[in-house]
Amino acid sequence: MSGAQRAAILLLTLGEQDAAEVLKHLSARDVQAVGTAMASLTNVSREQVEVVLARLNDDMGRHTSLGVGTEEYIRKILVNALGESKAGGLIDRILLGRSSKGLESLKWMESRAIAEMINQEHPQIIALVLAHLEPDQAAEVIGYLPPRTRSDAVMRIATLDGVQPHALNELDEIMERQFSGNTKKLKSASVGGLKAAANILNAMETSRENELMAAIRTHDSSLSGRIEELMFVFEDLADLDDRSMQTLLREVPTARLTTALKGAEPGVREKIFANMSKRAADMLRDDLEVSGPVRLSEVDAAQKEVLGIARKLADSGQINLSGTGDELVA
Repeated sequence: MSGAQRAAILLLTLGEQDAAEVLKHLSARDVQAVGTAMASLTNVSREQVEVVLARLNDDMGRHTSLGVGTEEYIRKILVNALGESKAGGLIDRILLGRSSKGLESLKWMESRAIAEMINQEHPQIIALVLAHLEPDQAAEVIGYLPPRTRSDAVMRIATLDGVQPHALNELDEIMERQFSGNTKKLKSASVGGLKAAANILNAMETSRENELMAAIRTHDSSLSGRIEELMFVFEDLADLDDRSMQTLLREVPTARLTTALKGAEPGVREKIFANMSKRAADMLRDDLEVSGPVRLSEVDAAQKEVLGIARKLADSGQINLSGTGDELVA
């Protein structure tokens, strides 16, 4: 079962009120993924429910209460230490993007609708909007923009380095034309940058990614080189430390992993096999041998899905993508 399916089963066992409370704490994209999984569930067996609850119990046993309610704690200690006025800007920078309801509302919109909304705006505004989205959503939005706009948008995202209040106010005006309700006064924020551009490109289909990188390279070879240094591709999985690889494999559905490995380099395959039990590795090898030809687009999509899971685990501190894990000493 995928993570979304496990979450869906758990929420269905909680009841309406408790499930609603949990959903309040999820991002827009996660709510959509879990909601889709809930809608598609049929004939859930008792064994499946027991597996999900056992997994939850194990996960909860490894965590403490540290980190729960962290946002409110941060607000209180900074206000007490610095005062309301001085702490305000710092809090906004720490809690990225929390100062704008308009930007957050974009995460609930269809990618095509966002593209249509920003298509005629200034290129810098387009870059600001894209930089506030999750990488996979930003990649989808870029796909709906005119070809001449795509590479320019990615280059502008890569060169964003702190956003001044007047720029965010201009961005907020776009939101006000689309959404009702008041928005808070916007302060400066750190968005975009080379890593943001690299993450968006990583989330794209390989053919489009290559097309955009070629265009960026033509305009600014130095910038394209710096972006490429930060991009994490499927072949880089071979450089993960064993602990990170094992954590990743627990989160990737077997069917998607099988498809992704159809087009993988031998080094990646062997790295994955080496971090599975002998039985699981033998089964995966058998699946790869007996499965028929797969469209290149399907392999690419599966690899992007695996990379997306890897990036989320890295962002939450569960794995290390740098290729160097913690050393162990006797």
